[in-house]
Amino acid sequence: MPETGDLTRDHMDLDDTQVTRRYFKKWQAITGHLARVAGQMEAEGSLTRDDVAVLARYIIALGHTFRALANKYHMSGRTIGAGKLTFDREDSGFPVHAEILQMAADAAQAEVHLRGLPSIESLKAQMVREIVGELKVPLERQYALSQRLYYEELLKGDLFWPQMHPDVVWLGNLSEGRDPRRRYLLHWAAYDSSVNMPTIYLMEVEDTGRIALPKDEKRWPEAQGHLMAQGLAGLKLVTIASGFDRDFGELHPKRLRRFHVGPMYSHAYTHQSGPLREVLAEARAPEGDDWALAWTVEELRSERVELEKSGWFGSVEREIFALDPFAGRGVDTGATATERAVILPERPFQVLAEKTPPGFREVRKFVVGQGGRVLSYR
Repeated sequence: MPETGDLTRDHMDLDDTQVTRRYFKKWQAITGHLARVAGQMEAEGSLTRDDVAVLARYIIALGHTFRALANKYHMSGRTIGAGKLTFDREDSGFPVHAEILQMAADAAQAEVHLRGLPSIESLKAQMVREIVGELKVPLERQYALSQRLYYEELLKGDLFWPQMHPDVVWLGNLSEGRDPRRRYLLHWAAYDSSVNMPTIYLMEVEDTGRIALPKDEKRWPEAQGHLMAQGLAGLKLVTIASGFDRDFGELHPKRLRRFHVGPMYSHAYTHQSGPLREVLAEARAPEGDDWALAWTVEELRSERVELEKSGWFGSVEREIFALDPFAGRGVDTGATATERAVILPERPFQVLAEKTPPGFREVRKFVVGQGGRVLSYR
């Protein structure tokens, strides 16, 4: 498939209608498979039902984002003003961060734009008249319809924004009465500008505050504000968890995970280096199967608790986190463990299994088969 643009640039504009539509069709298929992968991980015990429910929210939001952008750029290259999608062809395969920022800005004014656009029924009627009565392709009406659908999608909400504010899931009470201790799953996400990829955070905490965290009008907004600043992929998990532990004496982070969704590899669209690019080139898979998506989970766990003096007579719990003991990697990664996985269709997987490139033996493989069925291989 031909590609357009300067091949030496990290970012690329898609200015061909069919290429743009195939790009979004690929992403809509991939996001659909992600929910099945999460379900497979739950069946195997590596994710809980609460984990999957939270991840599903972000995956669905990501799918809605791609659907909105697909409408926005549906007429790219066909009419004046249609615009061009810019995506990161060298590192992530995702749209660049600026596209998500613009989408958020557009959402704030979606109602204004919709008031200035004809209804869907009116646009369709005008298109029929142009096709039948004037014997011409109604490009301007098609563009107006695509923008109408774009702003309607934005108005629905539930998209993946540049920042996804922290939310909380109650996991149960460890003790009640005068010394309550509750368990929560805090989660938030960001479309990281440094890597042009979504990152999702899940933090399990124990709360010893007198008022339950979601109902605490002081601590919960403070905790949300603190976590919203922690959406950078370059921050180590131990830095995030230790800072939270230090700033909130009644909130005790026991486990923190960061899910990196991507990069996406495609022989037709991206120019990343490494084994996956070679695998996709050799697989010569048809358009719908020409992709692979990396899925990486960093995990940090609390190893023990130490009491630290606080004030004249008090003490506060401080978490001591377990770092990866092998070859000093824990010092470098700031995590207890890192698990890497790749999601890909059957044909590229067959080539990957035959080539067995170095470094991929320990990578988990989720293989998408006929009908969207997902199988897991080590």
